[in-house]
Amino acid sequence: MASPSKAGAALAALREELVGDVFAPSDAGYDEARTVFNAMIDRRPAVIAQCVDEDDVVRAVRFGRDLDLNIAVRGGGHSVAGSAVNDNGLVIDLRHMRAVSLDPAAEAVRIAGGATMSDLDRACQPYGLATTGGRASTTGVGGFVLGGGTGWLDRRFGLAVDNLLGVELVTADGERVHASADENPELFWGLHGGGGNFGVATGLTLKLHPLPDFSIALLLYLPEHGREVARTYRELIETGPDEASGGVLYLAGPPEEFVPPHLVGSLLCAALLTYAGPEEDLRKLAEPLLALPHESELVGAMPYADVQCMIDDPPGMRNYWSAEYLTGAPDEYLDVFCAGGEALPPGGTIHVLFPQGGAIAAGPHEYPVPYRDAPWAVHPFAIWEDPADDERCIQWVRDVRAGARPYSTGAVYLNFIGDEGADRVEAGLGAENTRRLAALKRRYDPDNVFRFNHNIAPA
Repeated sequence: MASPSKAGAALAALREELVGDVFAPSDAGYDEARTVFNAMIDRRPAVIAQCVDEDDVVRAVRFGRDLDLNIAVRGGGHSVAGSAVNDNGLVIDLRHMRAVSLDPAAEAVRIAGGATMSDLDRACQPYGLATTGGRASTTGVGGFVLGGGTGWLDRRFGLAVDNLLGVELVTADGERVHASADENPELFWGLHGGGGNFGVATGLTLKLHPLPDFSIALLLYLPEHGREVARTYRELIETGPDEASGGVLYLAGPPEEFVPPHLVGSLLCAALLTYAGPEEDLRKLAEPLLALPHESELVGAMPYADVQCMIDDPPGMRNYWSAEYLTGAPDEYLDVFCAGGEALPPGGTIHVLFPQGGAIAAGPHEYPVPYRDAPWAVHPFAIWEDPADDERCIQWVRDVRAGARPYSTGAVYLNFIGDEGADRVEAGLGAENTRRLAALKRRYDPDNVFRFNHNIAPA
């Protein structure tokens, strides 16, 4: 750690040189700048550098290295583990770097490192183009893509990393590097699931796909119908086209127009069927779900960018998530899943069974995303407000995982989990891939500067 005099001089120089804002603990705006979406995370970095361009990022990285500060990188700030902020270190905050540049003729888009899913989706919508994005509009695109990337379009267009064309990176020594299939191909391979371990992603280029129509069917059922809903949904997806996705959910009825007032706050089972196509085809596909007794339905064409906002979690809530990827969804597991839903803890918690398959399973298998072959995933997503409910909500997530473990492939999507230890990181990358990634880490970040992530230790 640098001496106080050296640190003070370096901070003054950073304030002078950085185009963006710099916050220290005594500055107005510091508390707002350090707040991330998970209210369980309360960390106090020594410096927050809000970069506005790649030159700012280079300056910030070199500042952190000169002072031997731990470095965290913030894009959307959506990591449930709070990886976007640290104690007594440097946060490189990319939230002012949100530019989105489309090339509709080439069906490609370049996004800056701090862009959110909403920035990407809203820019693409007028052109009838899209790429696989997350399921919340506030998610940072950079962390989402580099972690693998699963969403409503993955069964049709593959995982987000399957659509990655190039990455602009600032490495641990403050150097600029470009990675693509033709340039630094080993690094490009590692960025297909290896997350932020190799540098600060200041720009990503993604492949786009025509998406002229998008439709959804959201049906709400009383929980006693949950098992029949889950079985019906399973059969529909397993025999349906790749355009179909969505999930089976347990949740408390939200205060929305499509929820009958007497069911707001009550436990409900929901079937969400998303469809990368016109409403007419969706309605035909959804007939088995519509035939079941339900309390409410929302069926029709809807802009994809609007669908992306549907399950945005409210800010300021406490969050704890995990996931298991499954070998299948037999009746006995669906019973376990529904029992977990019936035990839903208080707050905004959502219990979800997501389908995979389609273009996910058909995609390239050389990347470090070993959950690709699992046909289903369960994602207990606990959200609550009162710290007194911490133990209950965390235990519910762990119980859901324990119930799913006999059906698990062992692999996991790391963006769906918090800090669950080195073994789970390896499960999210694959054992052989982890060894290869550790060698890559040694080359680009031998001192493990970028360790606030699902960390890969240098070999």
